[in-house]
Amino acid sequence: MISKSQLSFIKSLHNKKYRDEHGVFIVEGVKMVNELLDSSYRIQSVFSTENYLKNLTNITQAGKKIEVNLVSEAELQKISCLHTPNEVLALVEVPNDFKANTWNAVDIAGKWTIMLDDVQDPGNLGTIIRIADWFGIKTLITSLNSVEAYNPKVVQSTMGSIFRVNVLRVDIEEVLSGIQVPVYGALLEGENLYNAEFNEPGIILMGNESKGISDRIKKYITSPLSIPAYGKAESLNVGIATSIFCSEMRRRQ
Repeated sequence: MISKSQLSFIKSLHNKKYRDEHGVFIVEGVKMVNELLDSSYRIQSVFSTENYLKNLTNITQAGKKIEVNLVSEAELQKISCLHTPNEVLALVEVPNDFKANTWNAVDIAGKWTIMLDDVQDPGNLGTIIRIADWFGIKTLITSLNSVEAYNPKVVQSTMGSIFRVNVLRVDIEEVLSGIQVPVYGALLEGENLYNAEFNEPGIILMGNESKGISDRIKKYITSPLSIPAYGKAESLNVGIATSIFCSEMRRRQ
């Protein structure tokens, strides 16, 4: 059973203000929570139907002490962010690096890193986190004005990849000015992606859905690149463009 205070707290986490204030986010669904249990994320508590608990075998594995609250489907619907609630919901602590808006050059130098400048759509960010996971890119950096990675819509659309990709929210200009690595930026006026040379790993920089990379960030691009168009579409979705960049860069290795 869910108390009134628990109900109020969980519903408040639907709002970014309170996720930031409490440093806690929501994970929902059997697949998502199962992947969460295999990750290093710290779980505060789990709210589950009886049916899910019957099928769960690792709620206490790896020495994790997890508070489990048995709830009805009706109660789960009251706290869920989903139109059709699943059988389980978890409250999870936001990683310290994300909360502190900090970054470390060790995570970037000599490695492929995705950086996003003002990406606003939760579905796009979730897709890009999945893309990073698929192509083995361990770090994804979002600007301070991008959609928040622990927005429930972002978390759900990652399909569990958010637990395997280190997502940071930082001042990207500070990063770009503070580290010497190649910056491969997606620009319409850039060199053909398929003809370009990638001599070493670096930052794959993608911009806002409608405006692209901002002028203040463009100056840090060392290799402006574009995906050649063969039809009449004006642009590509940022998630699709990121996937094409990552695929081509991995193909060259």
